[in-house]
Formats: sequence, structure tokens, C-alpha cells
Amino acid sequence: MKNTIFAITVSFVALFVGWKIYAGAMVSGKLGHERSAGAPQADGTPEAVIIARRQADQLYSPAEHETDQILFGDLHVHSSYSTDAFLWALPMMHGKGVHPVADACDYARYCSAIDFWSITDHAEAGTPARWKSTKDAVRQCQAKSSDQSNPDLVSMLGFEWTQVGNVPSEHYGHKNVIFKGLEDGEVAARPIAAQGVATDALRTNAAGLTAKLILADFKNRDIYYDFNTFLKNIRDVPDCDPTLPSSELPADCYESAKYPEDLIARLDDQGLDPLIIPHGSSWGFYTPPGTTWDKQLAPKHKPETFSLIEIYSGHGNSEEYRPYKNIIDLDQAERFAKCPLNQEGFTPPCVRAGEIIQERCLAEGQSADTCESKAAEARDAAASMGVAYHLGVASEAPEDWLDSGQCKDCYLPPFHHRPRTSVQYGLAISNFEGITEDSDPASADLGRFNWGFIASSDNHRARAGTGYKEVARRLNTEASGIVDHKYRKAFILDESKPDSTLHFKTRAELQTLAGFQLTELERQSSFFQTGGLAAVHTNGRSRDEIWAALQRRETYATSGPRMLLWFDRIDSSGGEAPMGATIEAATSGKFKVHAVGSFKQNPGCPDYAAEALGEDRITSLCTGECYNPSNERNLIERIEIIRIRPQTSPNEPVGNLIDDVFLSHACTPDQNGCSFEFEDPGFADAKRDTLYYARAIQEPRPTINGAPIQCDRDEDGNCIQAKLCLGDYRTSKSEECLSPKDVRAWSSPIYLTYAQ
Repeated sequence: MKNTIFAITVSFVALFVGWKIYAGAMVSGKLGHERSAGAPQADGTPEAVIIARRQADQLYSPAEHETDQILFGDLHVHSSYSTDAFLWALPMMHGKGVHPVADACDYARYCSAIDFWSITDHAEAGTPARWKSTKDAVRQCQAKSSDQSNPDLVSMLGFEWTQVGNVPSEHYGHKNVIFKGLEDGEVAARPIAAQGVATDALRTNAAGLTAKLILADFKNRDIYYDFNTFLKNIRDVPDCDPTLPSSELPADCYESAKYPEDLIARLDDQGLDPLIIPHGSSWGFYTPPGTTWDKQLAPKHKPETFSLIEIYSGHGNSEEYRPYKNIIDLDQAERFAKCPLNQEGFTPPCVRAGEIIQERCLAEGQSADTCESKAAEARDAAASMGVAYHLGVASEAPEDWLDSGQCKDCYLPPFHHRPRTSVQYGLAISNFEGITEDSDPASADLGRFNWGFIASSDNHRARAGTGYKEVARRLNTEASGIVDHKYRKAFILDESKPDSTLHFKTRAELQTLAGFQLTELERQSSFFQTGGLAAVHTNGRSRDEIWAALQRRETYATSGPRMLLWFDRIDSSGGEAPMGATIEAATSGKFKVHAVGSFKQNPGCPDYAAEALGEDRITSLCTGECYNPSNERNLIERIEIIRIRPQTSPNEPVGNLIDDVFLSHACTPDQNGCSFEFEDPGFADAKRDTLYYARAIQEPRPTINGAPIQCDRDEDGNCIQAKLCLGDYRTSKSEECLSPKDVRAWSSPIYLTYAQ
């Protein structure tokens, strides 16, 4: 008996010591290794292919633009050097393994066949070693072009400043920082992270996931060890001294900026003048309800620095304003927010939380009065929890929320679209700081956003320019999720039994949770598309010419396909100004729009791509489908003009200032495209600044998540049962979730400043 007890004791001690050694090795990172940015494998695109591509587009150019080129690119691409991208690459999350920076180069050059791209990994996950590795990979990508004055692909360096606030007053949103050059003196010494929730999620709190993941999927432990090392290497970088200017910091510290003006100041101090591009502005996955653009127009935040905005990405369309609200705005010092009721065409999530609690309460046999009281409590409690409202309802399923929180009549909207951080809202507001009642509005220097438009992919699998074909949902979109229900507890906290009580968490309690746990990881996967493209009008393919077009805002956005779009203003003397221009005028002048549909696609990949990449890489990287245009173009169905007259008084309701649609022109089916001219006599009559932009609509195509929520509705049109396209085990891996949806292009606005 003693021998048995002794043996058990020895075994227990050995197991305990073994576990301590194992845990220590895991914490120290010895069980994993740092992944590299890789090296591009394919040489430059044959010159004949580039020439043929240009000639095919120029056949459709208006006479006044026959020497122009339209180039397409993606300025928002993540590799597995971003924490969330590495997480989605894990086997437990349907991942195919890590996606290094170099993959984005080969994908851009041969899978999507675009003209320019930039890496924009989250700065919050940056380390000195990763920044060096990223620079090396992007420089190698650029070096593949045989003629640097006329390259087949222009590669750029950048990072994402991923700012998230807990409450509206603290939220400024995500910005991509893109540099023109590639040499050390032309780019930041290190990525500059955002302080706050994003850094906690991507640098600190995510560490708590790794032990759960390794134990849950032990057979694939090697890649989880690498993920653990990835996170440890972020934590090991010491914080920079916040009192020192950016130019005086050592290369091996972790630099951060709290506000947009701090980010700008740190870049200025290094002698840099990059593009800083807001994106995902209305994506409610992380934007607190009640957030607006207004505070970012304050001069201290340097709004003039943001000359471009990403209007569309694989995370949805941030264009459209709507008057609905998720919460009733209260002073930020208030503990509770209120839940707004009776909004036609929109159901706030807090209202749906009350409905779920009420339904459960009635099912338990409690009285109607009791259940209504609990529902009222649930509504305001959920409103006070912000983006984490769903954590208050025990054992809720993503389908339980029906279509609450969603814009039902927007074009491919983001998840939980926030209308007051939409592009249209931002263009319609003015900043009246320093303006008094005695000021003359006509001469007052009102602060405004004057954005040019681009679109990009925001792909997290190193795939630049994914929207050329609607294929490979789990790679070309951000759809991701666990492969089996048994892994759910690693990500979803609340698995308690459903009841009729809202599990309200205070703001302090919510702030102790990791960022990923606060958000709806499951439901939002139904809202991901393949992504858009940035288009520029240039005279050539060089880096200088592309950069100049971006700076002067002669840009437009597409929802993925390569539509051609021109938008110009002609004054009384015949002078022309292109999209993106700002003009002083007393009359509107004449506007001209010309739009041409994208090429229909042949299946598979062209021969030159297959020869460059090889069969295996064509299959693994491009999933066997490349940009492969036929000789037939899609048809433009209509051209719409949107007019916005920015505020001249803080009391002007924004909804009254946005004319969407101001004019609509139905197009005759024609492979050569569609043209439209118009004037606006109302500009001179109103005597106020006005902007106009064109929206070209192309015939529908089957679109991944074209219908994010498919509802069964009652006789009054209310959603009573929802079907979602999930990224996890509940939706088949082979399901592409296709629904017909039109294709769009948005010109940058032409800004008219009224001058007598």
C-alpha cells in the first residue's frame, strides 16, 4: 500500500513539475518561433501584359482623357503580423496557416493583377524585428519590377493606427498611415500604435487566449506555440519614453499615440508627410453607439490632414447617412444610457435585448406586467453596455438578434452601421469653434472634411485586391470562426443557462475583458465582402505619379470590379476640373460623368500568371482563380449624383443637407459605357458651398454576403426569424453565401466654394 501511495505521489509530483516546466517554456516563448515576412516568389509581370491592359481600358476613355491612365490598387492589406490575422489563421478558426507579407506581393501581382498596394499591419502588434522584416519583403517586391520608372506594380509601406474608445467621447477610429518611399529615411522608424482598448486587445489581453487554444487543439500545438511567441514578442518590446520626441527615441521601443494630433505630431517630428486615411468609420463592431464625426472636426485634431477616406472595404460600405439612433445621447458622466423606441425601419439592439428577455419571461409563466418591467430594465442596461450589449443576455445565439442594429436599406452596409460616422454625415457637418452669432457665415472659416474617396480590401490573409471574383469566402473575406462547438468557450464567455434576467455588466467590469470578448465575433461574419479597390487617374505608372494623384484626390472607389469612371466640371470658359478638385464659383458650371463597366471574367487564371507562380501556388494562393478578363464588359445601369450642402449653422439638421439621390440618369445598355451631363441652378440660388459626387451602378452579380441577414417576415414586414452566413462550423466550408447585388463606383467629390 505504501509503495502504491509513494508511486502515486511521485507521479503527481512529476506531472506537476512537468507542467510547471512546460508552462514556463510556453510563457518564455521557447516552444514557438517568430514567423518571417517571407520573400516574393514571382518575377515582374510581362511588359506585354501591362501594355495590353492599358490599351483595353483606353478604348473607352472620353476624348479629353485619351492620354490618361486609370490604375487600380489596394491600400489596406494585413498579413499574419497583425494579431487578429494570426488568430484567424489558426486551425481552430478554419485557418490555412499564416499568411506572410510576401504573399500579398505575389497575390497583387498575379492573382488580382492590380497596379499598386500597401501593407498596413496593425501597429499595435508591431515589433522592431517585424518592421524590419516587413520593409525587406516590400522592397524585394518592388525590386521585381524590371523598369522602376514604369513598374508593373508599385509597392508601399504603411501601418494601421487602430484606435478604439470605450465611449463616444474617446473614440477616433482606425487610420491607415501610408508612406510614399521605401527607404529608412522615408518611412517611420517604427509603427506608431494607438493607446487604449485596441492596444490592450492586440498586445496585452490576447495573451490569455493562448493557453486555452493550445489545450483545446493540442494536436496542432506547434502553430499555437508560434502564436504564443508572436504575442510574447510584442509584450517584450519596452514602451517608449512618452516625454521624448519621436525623432529622439531608440529604434527598439514600442511607440504609441493617444489622439490623432499626437500621431500626426510624431510623424511630423520624423520629417514625414504620409497619407493618413480613416477607414471603417461607421463599422459598429468596435465603434461605440452614439459616436459622431463632430469632435474630429475640432482644429486641434488636424482634420485637414485626412485628405482621403476609405468609403468601402470588405467590412462594408460606410457611405450613407440615416437618421436612426442606437441610444439616446446622454452626458458622458451618466452611468446609464437610454434605449430609443419606435424608430420606423430600424430596431436598436437594446430594443431587441428587451424583446428576448420579455419572451423568456413570458415563457416562464410570469405576468405580463412583470415581463414588461424586466424588458424595460433590459433595454436601458443593454444601451449602457455599448458594443458589448450582447454579453448581457445569457446563452444568446447570433440569430436571436434578428436584424436589430442593421441598416436595412443601405448598400452592403457594415455590421451595426453607425450613420453619424458615415462619410455623408462627415461631409455635411461643419465645425463652428470660434464662430459667434455676429459672424458672417459666408465669410466664416468653417472647419470641414474635404475627402477624396478610395476603397480597399482590409483583407487579413495577405490578399491584396480580392474583389475581382466572388470566390473563396473564407480566404478572400474576413469570415472566420471555430471549426467545432467544443472550442466555443475559448472565445465566448457566457455559457450560463438562459433566463429572464439581463446579466448587466458595469463599464468597469467590461473594461477588464479582452477586446475580442467584447465584440460579436459570430454574427458579424455574415457582413464581410471580398473588398473594394482604389482607382487613380494618372499620366503614368510611376510611384511619383500614383502618389501625386492620391494627394490631389483624383481618385475614386469601386466595390471590387474595375469599373472606369470620369467626373469633371467645365466652367463657362471651357476650363475643366476633375474629381477631387475644390473650386471657387458663383455658378455650378456643367458637370460631365462617364462610366464604363468592368470586364466580365473568364474562369481560372491566364497563362502568364500560371507560368509565373506555378500550379501549386496558383492553387494555394489564388485558389485557382485570378483576374482573367474577357473581351466583354458589364453594363452600367444608371448614374446617380449626390449633392451635399455643408452646414452654415450648427442648428441645421444634417438629414436636410444630403440629397441622395439628387439626380438619377438611366443608362441605355451599351458596352461602351454611359455618359451624363448636368447643371445645378440651385447652387447660385442658395449661395452656399456645395459638393457633388457621382455614383455609377453596374448590373448585379452573385455577391458573397450580398444579403447579410435573410429574414422570414410577418405580414407587417418585421423580421421574425433570421438566417446568417456564419464563419464557424454552422455554415458549410464550401458555402459561398451568394446573393445578387449590383456593383458600384464612387467618384471623389467636386467641392464648390460659393464666391460672389
